[in-house]
Amino acid sequence: MYKSIETLLVEIPTIRPHKMAVATMQTQTLVLVKVTTDDGFIGWGEATTIGGLGYGDESPESVKTNIDTYFAPLLKNLKGLNVAQTLKQIKRHINGNRFAKCAIQTALLDIQAQRLGLPVSELLGGRLRDSVPVLWVLASGDTDKDIAEAQKMIATKRHNIFKLKIGSRAVEADVEHVLAIKKVLGTDVSIRVDVNRAWSELEAIKGIQLLQDGGIDLIEQPCAIDNIDAMQRLTRRFDIAIMADESLMGPNSAYQLAKRHAASVFAVKVAQSGGLIEGCEVNKIAQLAGIDLYGGTMLEGSVGTIASAHAFSTFENLAYGTELFGPLLLTEEILKNPLQYQNFELTVPNTAGLGIELDEDKIDQLRRR
Repeated sequence: MYKSIETLLVEIPTIRPHKMAVATMQTQTLVLVKVTTDDGFIGWGEATTIGGLGYGDESPESVKTNIDTYFAPLLKNLKGLNVAQTLKQIKRHINGNRFAKCAIQTALLDIQAQRLGLPVSELLGGRLRDSVPVLWVLASGDTDKDIAEAQKMIATKRHNIFKLKIGSRAVEADVEHVLAIKKVLGTDVSIRVDVNRAWSELEAIKGIQLLQDGGIDLIEQPCAIDNIDAMQRLTRRFDIAIMADESLMGPNSAYQLAKRHAASVFAVKVAQSGGLIEGCEVNKIAQLAGIDLYGGTMLEGSVGTIASAHAFSTFENLAYGTELFGPLLLTEEILKNPLQYQNFELTVPNTAGLGIELDEDKIDQLRRR
């Protein structure tokens, strides 16, 4: 059934340094997976991560090695199974590897949706919206540059919600940076911050209080991944929204966080969840628990971004919008027709499959050899 499974590492510089507490990116390595069936269908998936192993326990190199060594032979030996049965066999034979599993699942859903002549969103329960709001992350680390960048985005109607990456400096310095930007942009512009798990609980108490008093709308992952007790205490202590990101690794952790009331918002990342289907399961848990949702990103390129958009388009509650700006951070385009960003939103294609056409010549020029 599956003729070939190819994994490509594609290196693309970013438009500016992207500074986070865990890494500073100047190039993004996209991990693209191309699955070809015996009858000529081609599906694409993506397993991009951030900063090599600086962010999580999978790297571009490990994803490629594991797909080539374990996933590809397994898929080629599976005969006569539907997508659900195929995914069950992958889970049975391969532990962990959430990013790799997401890429394979995305490609299989892309193929199945093409067979049925439907967008991928319709395999995930059906879209409720044809576009999703997209914020922009200000991560130069320079206050004046961030202000100028935000003002340009607002003027061109590309983004009017902003998130700031903080956590690499002292709490007071980070707060000063954030509030200076908030003051200039004004009360009508929503500002959120992502601490990337950099603060101790005491630092978080100090920083969150100052940011809440300054009119900031949301604090993302203030504490370490496994410090759920601190996340619970902070969520109960403050009125400002506390969002779980790195602590949220799929449906099981979503259930544990919801049960503990250790977050008021979930950042759903399909790769971190283990797939589009699992991302939608996280959505369902959040909905049942009364937790708001935000569509997260691993700074994927166009494939992972539009796959995420298909999933997020099915979410009834997307109170905090999405962060699907990844392709806009890159200097090179790998699609024949770029994704459509307009009026502060990203359009979700309504054609079969993911609804994108890759420029394989451009990919070949950019791929790591």
